[in-house]
Amino acid sequence: MVHNYSAGPCILPQEVLQKASESVRELEGSGLSLIEISHRSKDFVNIMERARSLVKEILNVPDGYTVLFLQGGASLGFYMSAINYMKKNGGRSAYLDTGSWSSKAIKEAKLLGEAHVVASSKDDNFTHIPKDWSVPTGADYFHCTSNNTIFGTQMKSFPKTDIPVLCDMSSDIFSKEINVADFDLIYAGAQKNMGPAGTTVYIAKKESLGKTGRDIPSMLDLLVHDSKDSMFNTPPVFSVYVSMLTLEWLKGIGGIKEIEARNNAKAELIYGEIDRNPLFSGTTAVEDRSTMNATFVLNDEGAHREMFDAMWNEAQINGLKGHRSVGGYRASMYNALPLESVQVLVDVMKELERKA
Repeated sequence: MVHNYSAGPCILPQEVLQKASESVRELEGSGLSLIEISHRSKDFVNIMERARSLVKEILNVPDGYTVLFLQGGASLGFYMSAINYMKKNGGRSAYLDTGSWSSKAIKEAKLLGEAHVVASSKDDNFTHIPKDWSVPTGADYFHCTSNNTIFGTQMKSFPKTDIPVLCDMSSDIFSKEINVADFDLIYAGAQKNMGPAGTTVYIAKKESLGKTGRDIPSMLDLLVHDSKDSMFNTPPVFSVYVSMLTLEWLKGIGGIKEIEARNNAKAELIYGEIDRNPLFSGTTAVEDRSTMNATFVLNDEGAHREMFDAMWNEAQINGLKGHRSVGGYRASMYNALPLESVQVLVDVMKELERKA
């Protein structure tokens, strides 16, 4: 068994992969492959509606919100979120800068108007979530990134404010309970907890859309996509279908409450070993540690790196190398990663301690 710690595209449930592979040959007795049927066919329209309804059900999305499966990844979402919420004349936005992805979102917003950074942890290499900041009055919206895959930090709470709150939840959506009503827009690339790369889910409060005074290109206009039930253009059929299967799997195991308990158990296991083992140290502030991405380093790389790398490779652990911005190691523990895989890594860390 390979223990997949890849940061993304990431691990998916085996039963989902099995059903998805079968659908490529033939979709549920239709005689046709999933990837060759018409996206306007009854079969795929039902898939799209099932996927959208599962998002609403699992996250308890309130009335008045639309759920869309679009393309372009969260990287396009950086610009789409800004163009759908920043006013044409005198546009002003507010951003919390917590890592590489929020920095990219800020860059895109500056193409449309003012992007005020309320706080940043960049000077500390994003090793913590900034504290003691406030959302300025008069901004068109506030934007944040809930989880930072590269640096291993995660927001544990979100501001209460009168302006629209937008959040990129690409790497922790469906991993824990959230109150969707606290946000005017949530967007997330599928390739962490929801499915393969290729689609992005948008959960948007309808009444906050269409108020910028801008002429928005159709492909970037969330109202246009809503008016066409997320089928304005040919959708990414395979990504939507596998996302639907993954959401069905999540619902089947007990939904958000169950997966949050599993994720907390995995995080407690790995962080407990990082803190206990004298050979390792975490790289982020303890109070901001991500349950999705645990980042850590060897205290003496020269003495132990070669041995540790050989040991975790021999244990069939994959994707553990840290991002070049941080170095060290990154254990990405998305929903489908079993606790047993985390135990394998912990056992390797303990064995290194015994041998060192």
